Amino acid sequence: MIAFQFPGQGSQFVGMGAALADAYPEARAAFDEADEALGFELSSLCWEGPIEKLTETQNAQPALLTHSVAAARVLAGRGLAPGAAAGHSLGEFSAHVAAGSLTFADGVRLVRARGEAMARAGRERPGAMAAVLGLEPDQARALCDAARAEGDVLQPANFNSPGQIVISGSVDAVRRAIDLAPAHGARRATLLNVSGAFHSPLMAPASESLAEALAVVAIRPARIPVVANVDGRPVQEPEAIRRRLLDQLTAPVLWVDCVTALVKLGARTFFEPGPGGVLTGLLRRIDRSLEGRAVGELAEIEAMVAAMGAA
Repeated sequence: MIAFQFPGQGSQFVGMGAALADAYPEARAAFDEADEALGFELSSLCWEGPIEKLTETQNAQPALLTHSVAAARVLAGRGLAPGAAAGHSLGEFSAHVAAGSLTFADGVRLVRARGEAMARAGRERPGAMAAVLGLEPDQARALCDAARAEGDVLQPANFNSPGQIVISGSVDAVRRAIDLAPAHGARRATLLNVSGAFHSPLMAPASESLAEALAVVAIRPARIPVVANVDGRPVQEPEAIRRRLLDQLTAPVLWVDCVTALVKLGARTFFEPGPGGVLTGLLRRIDRSLEGRAVGELAEIEAMVAAMGAA
């Protein structure tokens, strides 16, 4: 079984999806639909930049979802449909568009609202994030406990792969954790260039705004299982989908658990529609026996189609 894994924020770049849209009408249509749904030319921002504006949370999120959906549509047109899906943070919304739980227009508007809410929360309750390498989950939790002073927020935010965990919380607490990390066994701890403490309780104000947006969106039963970030379990029922999309804003992304759940569902081949290949790289660290392929750009898709033809 093929599983689709959709990338999260940070994979955006100027020019994303441009060659794909030039080559495939279904990809071009996705960008046109996003422009119409949002009321501005997201396509121009994706293809021409500037990178500073594209990287803003409220722009990066709909840009990534649009590119991911465009690539997934191209794959579907060549007979490559997933039997299950998951997405990292923002990518979970892309997975639900691919699964039919959300319409594309609703999905792109939702993540635009999500990005705006997260940016506001980052200004209202400033926070930081850091990547920590070389720790097990229990060690990362212990590091957060040691660095957290009274009144601070600090917790693991992304369990990305064995030995790669991101922590999130109050600025001072994150900086203390970076200083304490070597003593707790970490190989390296690096401050990330983000606008807030994502996947932590500091995103609670954004959660309130997202709840309002989700409440008025029609969510349909998913055609395929979509594994949720918050608990690593497949979900298809509309109200369960709504709860998990809301909860993941303040809860850690259990990405290792998501991959494990997809394997239990029968997946051995993982395609990553969308820009970059971050999740394909993480897959190798999680389980080297699995086949992963980034298929978000024109050259990648054409190479895969050619290989299928040869086979």
